[in-house]
Amino acid sequence: MELSDSVSAAVSVFRRRPATILPFYLLGAAIPAIVRVVPFLAMVLGSVYLYSTGRLAAIGDELATLDLDPPDPEAEPEAFEAWMTDFEPIVGQLLTPTTGLLVAGTILGSLLVVLVLYGLVTAAQLSACYGRLRNERGLIAGLAGGRRYWLRVLGLFVLEVGAWILVFITGSLLIAAAGAAIGPGALLVSLPVALVGLLAIVAIRAVFAFAPVAVVVDDLGVFASLSRTLGFVRHNPIGATFYYVISVGSLLALSTVTGVLAVIEVSTLGALVTALLVFPFLDLLKTALYTDARGRLDPPAPVDRSLRSQLRGGVQNGWAEMVSFVRSTPLTHAFVVGLAVGSFWIGWVAGAPLAGVFETSITARLDGHIPPAAAVEFFANNWLVAITTAYAGFALAIPALASLVFNGLVMGLYARTEVEPTELLAFVIPHGIFEIPAIFIATALGLSLGAVAARVPLGQTSRPELADALERAFWVLVGVGILLAIAGFVEGFISPYYFRLFR
Repeated sequence: MELSDSVSAAVSVFRRRPATILPFYLLGAAIPAIVRVVPFLAMVLGSVYLYSTGRLAAIGDELATLDLDPPDPEAEPEAFEAWMTDFEPIVGQLLTPTTGLLVAGTILGSLLVVLVLYGLVTAAQLSACYGRLRNERGLIAGLAGGRRYWLRVLGLFVLEVGAWILVFITGSLLIAAAGAAIGPGALLVSLPVALVGLLAIVAIRAVFAFAPVAVVVDDLGVFASLSRTLGFVRHNPIGATFYYVISVGSLLALSTVTGVLAVIEVSTLGALVTALLVFPFLDLLKTALYTDARGRLDPPAPVDRSLRSQLRGGVQNGWAEMVSFVRSTPLTHAFVVGLAVGSFWIGWVAGAPLAGVFETSITARLDGHIPPAAAVEFFANNWLVAITTAYAGFALAIPALASLVFNGLVMGLYARTEVEPTELLAFVIPHGIFEIPAIFIATALGLSLGAVAARVPLGQTSRPELADALERAFWVLVGVGILLAIAGFVEGFISPYYFRLFR
């Protein structure tokens, strides 16, 4: 096994046709957007329940009699406590056995969806990496592997978390026993116990890092994959250590850069880089190391084009695919626009009682605005929203619809409570002509993916057709990213300033 062979294979796969593995990592980024459908549905059911029982009207009546502006808790603690007490009747209307069951069901349902999606997406990601390292089409390999291995990958995850919990509980009991036996001197015992516990957790993560790869590459069960992984680490210490160093180093570097950027309020760029670069490359690297050790490494040939030329070609292809998608789905886009307008109107109407009570201000929001940092953050945040909306739609289109409706309602409420509506409108128009269509395209793409996925159980869509849809969605989102980059620049450098000239 040559370490350079594994690294070269990972780089070659990553550069040659990245759209055949990256969709699964964007699906991973979309998991929160899929999961939030559960609390969204619970909120709808809860609202229907409160309305049908008259509790919602009672809450509105109570709110109408209350002063919603709280006194200063430090200057007037007694007045603040009395103000909080006034809300007890509202809390009583909200806390019922039915709402309690809804909350419990939301928590359990969300956890179940997270676990299932984690197993499916992780198995698909590693299967796509393994397929590409054998010069196969990654999306088809990923779809097959996600279905075949997801339960075993999930079993490994549950087992690892259980091992961490066991280490924590054991350490806590040892420290508590030492405290009861030797009192203040327990500190001398606590530090070594904590250090041993930390080393145990690191060792557990080191073993479990390669175990899902063993499941995919060798088609092993949960415990057999752990045994095979221990053998791999023991016989290939240099390769395993190299991966650990690269993994920890890249994540530390990314965390450091993200922390620095957060100081200037650029917080989303790190999530994009993680989904598009860090996680895919780390998975390719560890899969290549393991596959090479098993003598099965047969990656595609290295790319003979420059990185600049490749990026330029990708941008051109993304724009062309986006334009083609919009032209081929006019009814879907019309439906999305209609639903967005309807959701905004409902939010506007629902916000009427809040107008004058709660106030939002675009001017206040722009306080401390730093144009370059804001432009990057606007682009990164909006593109991540577009990506997660589109790929979340793969779950039968429901998350994409929920995201559109939720954002429409929020924007309607926000607009209704704006203290200077004309300023808000003037701020939105320049970048909105790029940003709003981009979000509509992403939502329509989510509906399109959901329609394709819905035909799979009916036998109306083959695995290659599903892979084609996922790959096309990736390129359409590249085109959407171009629109959002323009919107981000305009929103950062133009929108906050130009309308002030007309005051």
